[in-house]
Amino acid sequence: MSRHEKQLELFVQNLQKQNFYDAHEDLEVLWYERRFEESDEVKLLKGFINASVCFELHKKGKTEASQKVWNNYLKYRDLIHSTDSIHKEKYLLIIDEIERIKKSFIK
Repeated sequence: MSRHEKQLELFVQNLQKQNFYDAHEDLEVLWYERRFEESDEVKLLKGFINASVCFELHKKGKTEASQKVWNNYLKYRDLIHSTDSIHKEKYLLIIDEIERIKKSFIK
């Protein structure tokens, strides 16, 4: 398993455990080193980070801020369609998991 795959797996595990801050950190290490690239994949990672931040803010009762960050996630989510990555299948599963958490966690 590559480092990238490991971080994606940790991200999903932490989302499922509602460890949203840790999930954010799991992807931050991947995004940070590539943050200056003009790549849809990098922007998609940023979107996933936004989703975990949204959930953490909601957990802390900051619903307005949570919604703003969720809107940022939505802006990046659709980049999955233009992302050319060997990790695309995993990214699609992550999107499904994020949507599942959103429905169950934020009413």
